[in-house]
Amino acid sequence: MFHFQLVSLTGIKFDDDVSEVILPTLEGEIGVLQHHMPLISVATNGVIAVRRHPKDPDTVREFFATNGGVVEVDDNVLRVLVDEADHADDINEAEVQAAIERANQMKAEATDQVSLEHAQTLIDRHSVRLHVAGLKRRHTKR
Repeated sequence: MFHFQLVSLTGIKFDDDVSEVILPTLEGEIGVLQHHMPLISVATNGVIAVRRHPKDPDTVREFFATNGGVVEVDDNVLRVLVDEADHADDINEAEVQAAIERANQMKAEATDQVSLEHAQTLIDRHSVRLHVAGLKRRHTKR
C-alpha cells in the first residue's frame, strides 16, 4: 500500500492509502504501485483509476476525470495536482452531454483560432468526464 493524494483547485478530491493508481501522462498511461521509483511528470486530460486494495476487482475501482496537472511520486506517496478532478459518482451524464453539444456549437461558430481552441478544449474536457461516467455505469451494472 502507498498513499495517494489527488488535489484540484477546489480542494482535496482523494487522500487515502491505495494499492494501485493508473493515470494519464504525456508519456502515456502509467501505473503506480507501492515502492514506485521517484518520479515527476505532467498529467494530461484523462482518467485516473484507483484500486484501494490489492485483491479488489476492476468493478470496484474508483474513477476520476482530470484536466492536466503535475504528478509526483516519492517515498510511497503519489501526489497529483490538477486543475479539475471529478469523481465518477459526481458526474451527471445528461449535463455533460449537453455541455459537449454546446461546445460543438461554439466550435462550429468559431471565427478565430482562439475561439476554436477554446471550444476544442471544452469538448476534450467534457468528453473525458462522459467517458468516466460511462466507466462507472458499466462497472455498476455487473
